[in-house]
Amino acid sequence: MKLGVLTVPLYAMSAGDAFKYLSDLGVQTVEIGAGGYPGNTHFNVSEILSDPAKIEAYKKLLSDSNLEISAFSVHSNHVHPNREIADKAHTEFINACKAAQAFGIDTVVTFSGCPGDHPGAKNPNWVTCSWPPEYSETLKYQWDECLVPYWKKAAKEAAEYGVTKIALELHPGFCVYNTSTLLQLRSEAGDAIGANFDPSHLFWQGINPVEAIKQLKGAIYHFHAKDTKLDAHNVSVNGVLDTGSYGDILGRSWLFRTVGYGHGYSVWKDIISTLRATGYEGAISIEHEDALMSVKEGLESAIKFLQNVILFEKPAEMWWA
Repeated sequence: MKLGVLTVPLYAMSAGDAFKYLSDLGVQTVEIGAGGYPGNTHFNVSEILSDPAKIEAYKKLLSDSNLEISAFSVHSNHVHPNREIADKAHTEFINACKAAQAFGIDTVVTFSGCPGDHPGAKNPNWVTCSWPPEYSETLKYQWDECLVPYWKKAAKEAAEYGVTKIALELHPGFCVYNTSTLLQLRSEAGDAIGANFDPSHLFWQGINPVEAIKQLKGAIYHFHAKDTKLDAHNVSVNGVLDTGSYGDILGRSWLFRTVGYGHGYSVWKDIISTLRATGYEGAISIEHEDALMSVKEGLESAIKFLQNVILFEKPAEMWWA
């Protein structure tokens, strides 16, 4: 496994300065935003791919800092009912696949997306229950008419650029948000569909990341290291479906935290060990979204924490067995 960082929080720095900063801290891989919600400050796809010299210059920035790219990220809603939004998301996804090909990367990270509830809808409609029956009808429309056809086609297009791992982040608000929905889409759209496994989105749903990792054996293509702290009092009063502002730190049922500030070493060591036991040896990519910490303090704290958790070396032969 390798220690990585999604570089979005460092957009105040140039890509080169961010790479050097992270490398000096012991980071080995970077996850680069190439459009969508992560933006493209550190990688303007159309500009860089327009000139082979710019591609080589970017590769040199990485090699000078002894870094490699774990994935390009373009989190978006590819099946948004607003055609303009959906088309933009698809274009950015394909451009990220082209970038991946240019840099010898086989993984692109994104969201599954969420359609509306009928062809004339204006906004996405995330269904959270199966009754009354119109909700089940909505789900059938979303999956059969929108989600599955889109990802079958998108996976074929991605493969043309050597992208064989489409890592969908399990994220509430989108159709793929837990273990079963990821496996459902994977079974219907093909093995190019896998998970960008982010425990922070699972903790607050009541999902045990260790057990989810076991269920997703062979289907985890990328990993985000981010934590969540649940407020026991607020959960006991309001539950976990919290639509309040992220800024309402004391009033929310849960908050994103830097790894170690939601769950301790024991939990994270179990997560990392289970990743290894199921065959995952990719990047452990820090995603910093902690409202109580600065970017510097949050990233550096996470890096130090994970350096004591990640299994960097291959396991030894079982001489005792």
